[in-house]
Amino acid sequence: MDGPTWEYEGYRPAEERLRESLCTLGNGYFATRGALPECTADEIHYPGTYAAGCYNRLTSEIAGRRIENEDMVNLPNWLPLRFRPAGGDWLTPDTTPVTEHHQMLHLDPGLLERRTRYPLGAGATLLVRQERLVHLADPHLAALRTEFTAEGRTVDLHVEAALDGGVTNSGVARYRDLDGRHLTHVHVGTVAPGTVWLRCRTRTSDIRFGLAARLTAEEPVTHADEAHRAVQRLRLRLPPGRTATVDKTVALHTSRDPAISDPLRAAVDRVVDAPGYDALRETHHAAWEQLWRRTALDVPGEAGSILRLHLFHVLQTLSPHTADLDVGVPARGLHGEAYRGHVFWDELFVLPYLNLHLPEVSRALLRYRHRRLDAACHAARELGRCGALYPWQSGSDGREETQQLHLNPRSGRWLPDHSRLQHHVGSAVAYNVWEYCEATGDTDFRHGEGAEMLLQIARFWGQSAAWDDHLGRYRIRGVVGPDEYHDAYPGADRPGLDDNAYTNVTAAWVLSRTLELLHGLPEPRRRELTEHTGLAEDEPARWAEISHGLYIPFHDGVISQFDGYGDLTELDWDGYRKRYDDIRRLDRILEAEGDTVNRYKASKQADVLMLGYLFSPPELRSLFQQLGHHLDEHTWLSTVDHYLHRTSHGSTLSGLVHGWILARARRADAWSFVQEALRGDIADLQGGTTGEGIHLGAMAGTLDLVQRGLTGLVTRGGLCLDPVPLPELSSYGFTIRYQGHWGVRLRLRSGLLEIAVPSSDRSPIDIRLRDRVIPVGPGETARLVLPD
Repeated sequence: MDGPTWEYEGYRPAEERLRESLCTLGNGYFATRGALPECTADEIHYPGTYAAGCYNRLTSEIAGRRIENEDMVNLPNWLPLRFRPAGGDWLTPDTTPVTEHHQMLHLDPGLLERRTRYPLGAGATLLVRQERLVHLADPHLAALRTEFTAEGRTVDLHVEAALDGGVTNSGVARYRDLDGRHLTHVHVGTVAPGTVWLRCRTRTSDIRFGLAARLTAEEPVTHADEAHRAVQRLRLRLPPGRTATVDKTVALHTSRDPAISDPLRAAVDRVVDAPGYDALRETHHAAWEQLWRRTALDVPGEAGSILRLHLFHVLQTLSPHTADLDVGVPARGLHGEAYRGHVFWDELFVLPYLNLHLPEVSRALLRYRHRRLDAACHAARELGRCGALYPWQSGSDGREETQQLHLNPRSGRWLPDHSRLQHHVGSAVAYNVWEYCEATGDTDFRHGEGAEMLLQIARFWGQSAAWDDHLGRYRIRGVVGPDEYHDAYPGADRPGLDDNAYTNVTAAWVLSRTLELLHGLPEPRRRELTEHTGLAEDEPARWAEISHGLYIPFHDGVISQFDGYGDLTELDWDGYRKRYDDIRRLDRILEAEGDTVNRYKASKQADVLMLGYLFSPPELRSLFQQLGHHLDEHTWLSTVDHYLHRTSHGSTLSGLVHGWILARARRADAWSFVQEALRGDIADLQGGTTGEGIHLGAMAGTLDLVQRGLTGLVTRGGLCLDPVPLPELSSYGFTIRYQGHWGVRLRLRSGLLEIAVPSSDRSPIDIRLRDRVIPVGPGETARLVLPD
């Protein structure tokens, strides 16, 4: 890394998939992996392109069963541009060893650059320099500039560009037994000299795609239509030292776009009207400059460079263009096919950052959930309950997309997948609704779609909780918590666990917040809402009772992950680390041995400790007090220690949560986990998973670690702050957008907090710093000495 530039030196085939993910370019509407344009999909390269929200459903035969899966579709490849000397073979770094290869991702202008030298023999060399963009101002455009320079002698070069519709979803090895042929009815053609087109559609969802490409060069361009490919060719004569430039401009539209009649016609019109590469580059850079001003963190050193890369990829997946789309938060971004492009609970780690920078994007992502509220209510009815049960994995229409089987690559066996029992995803949706409304003051959303979602999620928890006479408590049975290693009791004939502490505490929180919301609604709106949902008169009273009476299990003086956790066997952690070194995926290791992690006190990721991630220390103490428990500092620290020593961190989110918790619980140990969260994708700590797509929640979570975790920032009746000094991240700053105030600047440095509110016609902001309240008006700056 070199400031705002990420550089990769040398060609290393084993690292190409990782580089391609981390060099993805996107604009929130679509994204393309950073593959070399002269290379095709194989075991080394994977040039995938994905449009937000474009899914297709196919059925495959797996392990004797017909399995249906919905995938984010790999779209026709717009990148192809290959070249060869006259009479020679097509050049790629895999067939012709290169003497130089340098790849640079320029974050500030959103550009990907590469320089490669191909030896051609007889003293000749071909220098290839390329620059690529996926346009941020016009989300339907992308462009590729290629400069060819001959060195040593004259080179006659053949160049071929194409739009390739013969692609499949094959970017994840363990999915290759599944049908990945999502595109059909591929047609190609030519509309004008230098301009070709391709159209196709998905096999079952019937989404239509139109692509058009314009090739510009000093020499004439010819066309050749092949099966599934629109091909353009030209010949260049390159005397030594002369550079020839070839520009490829591409437009993409889908039938999901508003204000068009036909995606192909829209793509052709757009590419014909598109300006040249230099003008596109200028407007693209200007759009990025504006977006950086609204979102960037100012953090020095290596951590700051990594955070900027993380923010770059978050914004490429969820940009201001997302506000116009019906899409959720894809857990692996628009960067690859892992998790099939599905939407999980990762928005829990993403929206808190966006709320304070791009609230219109947060609102759109929450509306994705609201549009699927009917599907969530249907899922609850399927279980015999009312309310809303949001799916663990969501795609196009809100039904449960969690796979029924998953492959253990270590054993080669297909195993049942019970992660759909993670009903706590509903609490994550409710939490995001609440946090968004607190941060933005969006009363219309709070009283409208937000109230509907909260009420239906609360109804589900109200019916899921059953009274236990023996305990004298309400219980929630048959669920799976955030720790996906535990999905059943040892030897049980059915999946699910009872009284997962995280599930129960967050359910109590949802019930309490929903009651608070109902109480504060204008009476006419409350009447409308209860009539529309059929809310029974006695339901709120039951919610109040459950919110104070849910069972929270304990063992050995710490919070139990679930009822019965304390009876499980201790794992020989040292023995397994000696045998396997990397035991992050302990579940796969044990299953391959014929064992199961369900027998052990071993977690994949933070489960109980997630409570300390969602709630500030005072909020968490209050919640436990509400549930009849005194959660003192000793009990919480003991709980942190207990799970810290029994977690394998098989998720990139785990290091993030542990770093967040330890910043307040045990500061000296926090930095190692913060570093793991920062390095999770750039170093591919999960062993090959980043090449299948970045981990969006973990990336956004590191940004929020600085924004809310280290500052203790809570948006409750003002900006409440409780900073913790982390020596390795002791100086930083950022600007936020808070309830109509744009560009509020916060900077922490050397025990001093500075807050500047830009001039406007808004009211002052109350800054709450522990026992002090300081109003800061527009045009004012406050400098506060932080207490030790």
